[in-house]
Amino acid sequence: MLRLVARRLLQLIPTLLGLSVLLFVWLNRLPGGPASAILGERATEAEITRINRLLGLDQPLYVQYWRFLKRIAELDLGTSVQTGQPVWDEFTLRFPATVELSVMAMLFAVVVGVPLGYLAAKRRGGWLDVSAVSGSLVGICIPVFFLALLLKQVFAVHLGWFPSYGRLSTGLNATEVTGFATLDGILTGEFDATWDALVHLVLPAMALASIPLAVIVRMTRASVLEVLGEDYVRTAESKGLHPRVVRGRHVLRNAMLPVVTAVGLLTGSLLSGAVLTESVFSFGGIGSFIRDAIDDRDYPVLVGFIMFIAMTYVLINLLVDLAYSLIDPRVRVH
Repeated sequence: MLRLVARRLLQLIPTLLGLSVLLFVWLNRLPGGPASAILGERATEAEITRINRLLGLDQPLYVQYWRFLKRIAELDLGTSVQTGQPVWDEFTLRFPATVELSVMAMLFAVVVGVPLGYLAAKRRGGWLDVSAVSGSLVGICIPVFFLALLLKQVFAVHLGWFPSYGRLSTGLNATEVTGFATLDGILTGEFDATWDALVHLVLPAMALASIPLAVIVRMTRASVLEVLGEDYVRTAESKGLHPRVVRGRHVLRNAMLPVVTAVGLLTGSLLSGAVLTESVFSFGGIGSFIRDAIDDRDYPVLVGFIMFIAMTYVLINLLVDLAYSLIDPRVRVH
């Protein structure tokens, strides 16, 4: 297992280096250069020259790239044009909200999607199968922002069952320790804050989980149908093994490999794609910050965001590989 982890970590180095090259080339190919992109279309030559000198853009490309790599290695992603604060500090301040939202959405998608996909496969052609397939198609087709607005209007505004914005209720004095609102309430014993944070997560997590849920249902259904037709499943059933043993050891365990891959990729996309959901619910995570960075052409933030999400994808892929090796030990030898 340790050799597997070490080998995967070594394989990540060229991936990140290749991404850094693409990112560096993109920055230097911006219309008018990064300085013009930061200052705007009406920037004067004197202002552009000053910014180029300030950012070190008047140096040879290999010197610029080396400095670029050093800054990334030191987690120095520059200063935000919007706030004037270091980009890394802004990420660490806002990223816990996005992580909480993404984890809750993925947890909902997995807890509902895997059993629903399995039952749909077991009852192929029945009303549950037809409903699950039709519902997954609807979940993929409905835009996330429209579903978020619909959930907000019905369950928050009309029915009043859930809050319509924010991470915590206004006026709730919760102690902040880690930045994760649900975890902070547990650590400090303020369980009312944990409950309040969970209630605020329900609607945005349901909206964000719509596409992952649909994908997981269809992936689980297809994978289980394939495994159910294998000889070893029929042999296990003919030997009189308990249905729970057949379901858990022979069907689900073998069917989970492609589902685990899908979950890993979907988790990465949730972390990078929560912009619309966070905007609708004013959630205050990294998504709304990136939206503002795009509007303001805050390129230090965008560069930091791209590298941050790339590293997140890399780590998630490592976790997927580890999950593979736990589900199917034969993977460890490859």
